[in-house]
Amino acid sequence: MTNPIGSFIWYELMSPDPAASKKFYDAVVGWNIAENSVAPGIEYRMIGRSDGGNAGGVLTLTDEMRLGGARPIWLGYLHVGNVDEAVEAISTDGGSVMVAPWDQPGVGRLAMVTGPEGAPVYLMDPIPPEGQPDAKSDVFSVDRPQHVRWNELWSSDPNRSIDFYKRHFGWSQEGDMDMGEMGKYHFVQHDGVGIGAVMPTMPDMPRSMWNFYVGVDDIDRAADAVRAGGGQVVNGPMEIPGGEFAFNGVDPQGALFGLVGPRQK
Repeated sequence: MTNPIGSFIWYELMSPDPAASKKFYDAVVGWNIAENSVAPGIEYRMIGRSDGGNAGGVLTLTDEMRLGGARPIWLGYLHVGNVDEAVEAISTDGGSVMVAPWDQPGVGRLAMVTGPEGAPVYLMDPIPPEGQPDAKSDVFSVDRPQHVRWNELWSSDPNRSIDFYKRHFGWSQEGDMDMGEMGKYHFVQHDGVGIGAVMPTMPDMPRSMWNFYVGVDDIDRAADAVRAGGGQVVNGPMEIPGGEFAFNGVDPQGALFGLVGPRQK
């Protein structure tokens, strides 16, 4: 694929109840999550956008997965050129391997790793769609609704995480925002584009993790839909630089997510 190495090229929700997740996120974001699985051997549903593209997928979280320690969560996929080499380099540089490299037919080669702070992320060397050798993932956008617009890492050691992602994925770090007692909010860039930030884990968070902000058309409408759908608005909406608003939420299955968008009222 033509996305630069180190790009976020896919997002995935692990949910124990994909039908309930469809009902919730379709109402909140405006997606159309598929009702049926597209992958043989596993329960996997595509997240459709209203423009006809895909925003990611929903993997059914089975009882066996939960017994192994998995939980409802949003995860990102980073593009790498050679999954095995990336896994070896990461494992010798303070990261860990959660799932060893494997081949997914028709999809590509994948692995799940963590950075030195312990936040999980997928690695992926994708197979382009048939007849589209120059295909490019568009699941991430800095300004479009129904896409992930911001990638935020809550890290137990932000400086170490920043150095790690700079070395292994070609990211850069320029600029920060002082959050007082919570420390610095470090902005990160990739291929000249601001893709997110790294910040210290908050006192009520037991572990490091990624938090992804999905674009919505109206932040207040989306917040109302979260509450009406059985989710929680954890904080906000709060105004962010540029005049839009954002908040963190928890969906009815327990997965953390973020939303960002304008206030229309």
